[in-house]
Amino acid sequence: MTVNDAPVIIEAALNGVTSRAHNPTVPATAEEQAKDALACVDAGATVIHTHAPNIAVPPDEAAEQYAIAFRPVVEHHPGVVCYPTTGIGKTIEDRYGHVALLDDMGLVRAGFVDTGSVNLGGTGADGLPTNSTFVYTNTFADIAYKMDVCRERGLGPSIAIFEPGFLRVVRAYYDAGALPAGTLVKFYFSAGGYLGGGEPLWGAPPIMEALDLYLAMLGDAEIAWAVAVLGGSLLDTPVSRAALERGGHLRVGLEDWDSGPANVDQVTAAAKLCRSVGRDVAGVADAARVLGLPS
Repeated sequence: MTVNDAPVIIEAALNGVTSRAHNPTVPATAEEQAKDALACVDAGATVIHTHAPNIAVPPDEAAEQYAIAFRPVVEHHPGVVCYPTTGIGKTIEDRYGHVALLDDMGLVRAGFVDTGSVNLGGTGADGLPTNSTFVYTNTFADIAYKMDVCRERGLGPSIAIFEPGFLRVVRAYYDAGALPAGTLVKFYFSAGGYLGGGEPLWGAPPIMEALDLYLAMLGDAEIAWAVAVLGGSLLDTPVSRAALERGGHLRVGLEDWDSGPANVDQVTAAAKLCRSVGRDVAGVADAARVLGLPS
């Protein structure tokens, strides 16, 4: 089987910071996330990503919220890949402690390991950057901590690539033989409307030249990769079909396309696109094999 014949992993990012007021179909409670996740797995998703209803809590409280969302999915689909987002706190232990707790419960097979920092935001009404002070920050020390946790626990790093520098860090770990097994990198292309509207001021648009750049940087590294569009519809861009034709995978969901249709509908459409280019949709066992996740 060649890489282009491998079954496609579909990740469903269920909510993110998308509010019920913005999109009434988003699952707002942990119980709703569990129900939504089950429907998405039935439609073809094998990776489930959520944000807890309240992430600004200690690790044990965050883990309990995620457990409500993940446990029914894992019980119905053993081996499915679930993973949470970051916590809030002063130390990396505060922000990452819930991952270890969820692993102790047997509810996650991946951990988020974003490999750089970025000003996430867009233009205001005047066309200029807003006065936001928010920076999504991941220091090299924090990245190393998260990589170590994943390696020691046999979790696959789920890595968001917001900018090319993020991928340079991944390559450094790979070239040094230090990238944990099961890694999935996701090229995040930016579209309008994400995190407050306006034109995005980070990342690259979902155009072929941007995909070509990332793949050139990835080179011959044997790392599974996927594409996503934050602030729009991935499947309406040329990078979705091109990614499938080149051996990549897909991430969809209301975290990314916050004004889009329900998560299950986005997964169903992604599965349909996979079949249209002659690639099967991965089942749970397929996804673990394609990613090379530890048993």
